[in-house]
Amino acid sequence: MSSRFTSLDVFRGATVALMILVNNPGSWAHLYTPLAHAGWHGATPTDLVFPFFLFAVGNAMAFTLPRLQDAPARAFWRKVGWRTLLIFGIGLLLNAFPFVRYDAEGHLVVKTFDRLRIPGVLQRIALCYLLAAAAVRLLGDRGAAYASAATLLGYWGLCLAFGRPGDPYSLEGWFGTAVDKAVLGENHLYRGEGLPFDPEGIMSTLPATVQVLIGYLAGRHIIRKGMQWEMLGNLLAVALLLVLAGFCWHLAFPINKKIWTSSYVLYTGGLAMATLGVAVWLIEFHHRNGPWSRFFLAFGRNPLFVFVLSGVVAKSYTLFRIADTGPDGSPVHRSLGGWMYEHLFAPAFGPMNGSLLYAVAHIVAFWAVCHLLDRKGIHVRV
Repeated sequence: MSSRFTSLDVFRGATVALMILVNNPGSWAHLYTPLAHAGWHGATPTDLVFPFFLFAVGNAMAFTLPRLQDAPARAFWRKVGWRTLLIFGIGLLLNAFPFVRYDAEGHLVVKTFDRLRIPGVLQRIALCYLLAAAAVRLLGDRGAAYASAATLLGYWGLCLAFGRPGDPYSLEGWFGTAVDKAVLGENHLYRGEGLPFDPEGIMSTLPATVQVLIGYLAGRHIIRKGMQWEMLGNLLAVALLLVLAGFCWHLAFPINKKIWTSSYVLYTGGLAMATLGVAVWLIEFHHRNGPWSRFFLAFGRNPLFVFVLSGVVAKSYTLFRIADTGPDGSPVHRSLGGWMYEHLFAPAFGPMNGSLLYAVAHIVAFWAVCHLLDRKGIHVRV
């Protein structure tokens, strides 16, 4: 990574910090509206986290991929393939963790994996990285841009052609679930919507790949133009055009994270580009590297590590089964995280603020770990 482009690490670190904030509330029943996902169509600040991270993956590719472009094809595919498999495998292990569960009698038993969810956040990152790298390798930068436009239009066409007539963008009418069921099986899909449906499924990974390519092309533009006002002006102008295009397309193809619509790609890609542009303006042009930027740098230099760490810690809480009483006085068992929220954060700050500050406390704790690693020069790479 170029030392001139500290703003990318800050951008990525801020995205990771927001991810920890929205993924680790004290109680899912007590969330401020901006910290919850949109019910279906639309987008909240929480719905920006994942596309911003994919945009950052593309930015990083702009610095690393050109070095691989000159390598023989076999070396290129070996490097990209190995990285894809490693990130995908870590995601699968994170889905399976902690590998044991409590049975009806309260005994820890080893999990069976006949209902293991196969898709996930890291799995999508891995596949999007693979597809984006392949597009750049085979088509070049200009060809990748054309392929991105074709993918977004093609995905819209698939939704219309194979979705349920009348409501192709609904939970029940979206065509991608049928593909996921046929390829992965119902038992290996997410069920948080009350039925087998995976927001990181196969078909919606295609438009998500464009998110990476938008980040890549933005990074290539910055590298080619250098830290000049022309570069920044172009970046912000394109960002505005993407946001406006996303809003216009929303009228026909609604902005929706869960099925990752093409309008959502343009809207969030534009917002990510604008946010990066502001970070470049502050850090690279005006050298405002204060405590705020150093805070996010610690996260940005170990993004995969802190993502996995936050998931492992949250899931490890479920291994601690603490006897407690419910609101009506009946006996219940709480996880360690649930017990901390109910007995420490909620009584001190109230249900809503306690839930928020529980997440903030985790941000601080994970930052301390990342800061220590950064000071020691330890940066976990995959």
